[in-house]
Amino acid sequence: MRFSLLIILITTLAFSQDIKVRKEVLQNGLTVLLYENKQAPTVACRLFYLTGSVHENPTNSGLAHMLEHGLFKGSEKLKPDELWNAYQEAGGTDLNAFTSDLMTAYFVNLPRNKVELFLWLEADRMQNAVLRDFYPERDVVREERRMRYDDPPRGRYRETLRTMIYEVYPYRIPTIGWPSSIENLTQEQAEEHYRKYYKPRNAILVFAGDFSADSLLPKIHLYFGNIPSGEALPEIHLKEPVQAGEKRLIVRRNDATPSVDIIFKTPAVEDSITYALDIAEGVLNGRSGRLYKRLVEEEKLATGASASNSPNKAISTFSVSVSLRPGASHEKAEAIVWEELEKLKKELVNEREFQKVINNAYAAQVRSLTDMAGVATNLAWYEMFGSYNLYLNWAKALETVNRETVQKAASDYFTRKNAVVGWLTEDT
Repeated sequence: MRFSLLIILITTLAFSQDIKVRKEVLQNGLTVLLYENKQAPTVACRLFYLTGSVHENPTNSGLAHMLEHGLFKGSEKLKPDELWNAYQEAGGTDLNAFTSDLMTAYFVNLPRNKVELFLWLEADRMQNAVLRDFYPERDVVREERRMRYDDPPRGRYRETLRTMIYEVYPYRIPTIGWPSSIENLTQEQAEEHYRKYYKPRNAILVFAGDFSADSLLPKIHLYFGNIPSGEALPEIHLKEPVQAGEKRLIVRRNDATPSVDIIFKTPAVEDSITYALDIAEGVLNGRSGRLYKRLVEEEKLATGASASNSPNKAISTFSVSVSLRPGASHEKAEAIVWEELEKLKKELVNEREFQKVINNAYAAQVRSLTDMAGVATNLAWYEMFGSYNLYLNWAKALETVNRETVQKAASDYFTRKNAVVGWLTEDT
């Protein structure tokens, strides 16, 4: 086991030394991240706009997601579908977009000789987008919301839990938007938001793969350098208050798959306690984790059990989710989860478990650094958090954690007062 760990450590350290990311910020504020890797003749291309549902309010929720759809409708130069077709004809793969609470991302993987196409199309999309068929597309989004959130029992259940976790911080706003908000979004609202914020100072441009940074940077300046900076997104000064006490939600539906969820608020991503909570996740999560062994294998109460540390800006969460067998007791399953959390608070994680989590973290980092699409997305994501180095140094930062730190993190945050508990159950 020690020999295997040594191999992982040496491999990771060697790999980390090869990860040389070149960063440049253009005069108009556009952040550019470039990582050269010749393992395949392709390039992962990403453009992140740092605007998402966190910059909305209940009256215009879903605006960023609506714009994600709208910016595929062409521009002053391109007819509808021409952008999509251009990428596909150039051999583009994994072409898509997504919106989250913090950003809207556009991405595609291209052959190395087609990267300039991304520069041309995305610079055009940044300046000249035309929101064609806005109101029919709004109806499409409303139907998407119905199918993904309103009708499935877990959709509204998870959405309601989220509003209970965040009392004031705008993470409580659903990315897709509230139904009545979607129905009242106007093209004028969307066009104003686009003109102000979908601009260089609020964007991160990333390339990872087979290219020359020295050759690509002048082209980036050519296509993006003269675009006006745009307006800065408004700062969010809200701070989540200390939770007054345990919160509970019970949702009963005939078509529900029973589950138990427990969520705890935790500090922002840059807090060092994040790494201790990652270790706690590793101890609890997975088929070899404590939750699965106890709830699935020993007690036969569940079909699945997981734990997740979810770092984020401003405020993060740690969650436990249990999928119950038909007829299993929610109360008993929840009690067992609390028992396992209490063990983390009262007893040090044993050395073998602790080292296993560290080993797995290093192995996961090595695997992630071989996937250029994942590297490009993670570089952008963590740059949004504050620095792409958070991603590159994540596994190494776990070395600063000891078993006592994990115990303290569990004691500080896995408390009843800090918990939001949800039961999704069949309506009998």
